[in-house]
Amino acid sequence: MAQEQTMKPETAAKKLGILLAAAPETFRDAPISRTAFDELRTEPPTWLEELRRDGPHPRPVVAQKLGVSISGLTRAGIDEPLTTAQIKTLLEEKPEWLVRERATQAAVHAENARVKQERAAKAAARAED
Repeated sequence: MAQEQTMKPETAAKKLGILLAAAPETFRDAPISRTAFDELRTEPPTWLEELRRDGPHPRPVVAQKLGVSISGLTRAGIDEPLTTAQIKTLLEEKPEWLVRERATQAAVHAENARVKQERAAKAAARAED
């Protein structure tokens, strides 16, 4: 019988959207089986629910919650994990860097949508030929 697949704690934390350093030691110290990972996703324990709700959050989650890119966080000098409360405060206070980075992110999304639409139109035109 084949041995069950496992993943490193770093990989599991990334897939769960949590900061590894904030996870319990039992999670950080041993590989996680695919079955255990699936259980964490479908029936998250209290510690995982609290981490997802309150943080501290890893940079990709912080960026997503703020509506900016990871590069935008870097340009703003945000290189530490943030809690949900800190993120809410930033969203309420709307510092200049956040307004600027959100506008940049919105422009990038709009451009990506335009390019996608343009490609779809070209593909449709080729299909008609």
